[in-house]
Amino acid sequence: MAASDFRLYIDGAFVAGGASFESLDPATGQAWARMPAATAADVERAVEAAHRALHDPAWADLTATQRGRLLMKLGDLVAAHAPELAELETRDTGKIVRETRAQIGYVADYYRYFGGLADKLEGVHLPVDKPDMEAYLRREPIGVVAAVVPWNSQLLLAAVKLGPALAAGCTVVLKASEEGPAPLLAFAKLVHEAGFPKGVVNVLTGFGEECGRTLTAHPLVARVAFTGGPSTARHVVRNTAENLAYTTLELGGKSPVLVFADADLESAANAVVAGIFAASGQSCVAGSRLFVEASVRDRLVDMLVEKARRIRIGDPQDPATEMGPLATARQFAHIEATVAASLDAGAVLVTGGKRPAAFPAGNYYEPTILACSGNAVPCAAEELFGPVLSVIAFNDEAEALALANDTPFGLASGVFTGSLTRAHRLIRRLHAGIVWVNTYRAVSPIVPFGGYGQSGLGREGGAESIRDYTRTKSVWIRTSDEPIADPFVMR
Repeated sequence: MAASDFRLYIDGAFVAGGASFESLDPATGQAWARMPAATAADVERAVEAAHRALHDPAWADLTATQRGRLLMKLGDLVAAHAPELAELETRDTGKIVRETRAQIGYVADYYRYFGGLADKLEGVHLPVDKPDMEAYLRREPIGVVAAVVPWNSQLLLAAVKLGPALAAGCTVVLKASEEGPAPLLAFAKLVHEAGFPKGVVNVLTGFGEECGRTLTAHPLVARVAFTGGPSTARHVVRNTAENLAYTTLELGGKSPVLVFADADLESAANAVVAGIFAASGQSCVAGSRLFVEASVRDRLVDMLVEKARRIRIGDPQDPATEMGPLATARQFAHIEATVAASLDAGAVLVTGGKRPAAFPAGNYYEPTILACSGNAVPCAAEELFGPVLSVIAFNDEAEALALANDTPFGLASGVFTGSLTRAHRLIRRLHAGIVWVNTYRAVSPIVPFGGYGQSGLGREGGAESIRDYTRTKSVWIRTSDEPIADPFVMR
């Protein structure tokens, strides 16, 4: 796709927007395309278009089954265009192409799943205590949705918002991150091709105050679905004080992985490597804190070091590459500084900890393992969003649980053990929205995800998520043919 092809998508038309910016290739640090940046005026037009579309018969009068068919068609288009979407995501974010191809192909299933659920959203009959009355609840679309997604896994994170919102009959203004918006701007063409009425889906990108704040505080926005960091989320929550929009937040994590001595260590090691070094650690569910029983600590760490050093770092467009660069120079600098601070605080560098010698340009950082004494070390306390694993030993189950829960975050967790009873005990006691047992990073459109504490509010994915894009309407019907009694005549 040529750089000139990137446009905002507003009210069924592709427009240049009021401003623009250069997008940098993380593998080289060089500008590769110019992207549109939505101004406050662009946001205003997009929200007004979504509000008009919400009430336009072209959308409002569609049956739920017809909405579902549009989502099914969108899923088919995503699957058909997965290779080019994957190439764009890799170019703009540095995520390796072997992962973007696999993930985007799976994104199509999310649209198909929610398309199939569109006409399964039901109201309910209420058995009221009045013999001459019938009462029931209708579920109706909540209204205009502001969906805000980060650059990482953006097509998936857009699908878990767009899918249920459109299935419920809402309209959407989708804001892509300014850090790598190319895939979602290209995705807008598939929305257009699928045949959604104009204004039903609008796709923007832009910067915080001008675009993000204007969108999330807009008086016509009824629902905000946000994925990102806790600091930005706090701004979003403040913004929604203006419109009282219903808000869900899917934020970061400092996810613990607990490995016990009775676990299959080879399996655990593979899962840990996938959990922290896949996507260069730039995943909200990255298993960045490893707690391992002391008796097998050295053996597991040796296995992890061997696997980490074998990871093929390279050009993210090369299918043989297993780990690419970080998305931004800012993120690279943050990880460098945090690792240095952790070493000053007593952490021991086991492997990695620097830029690979073979890649003097770009945002490359080696797979890094640090041995830590506890959660107070910066690398164990802070979400790094990079390929840095903190390893902490424990002596028994109680200590492992206490260490795992010693964080303000609570998105994901992993448990590796041969004991079914121990697994069930930990499932109940871990403060996390996801518990993976003897596996890690498994996802499905059928299973909701979300976190505790600083990891956010609400859940995304699964059948129940459609309800979050509706509001209920109570309906009363009097069934008696007798006249209503005069309320001012006493009998």
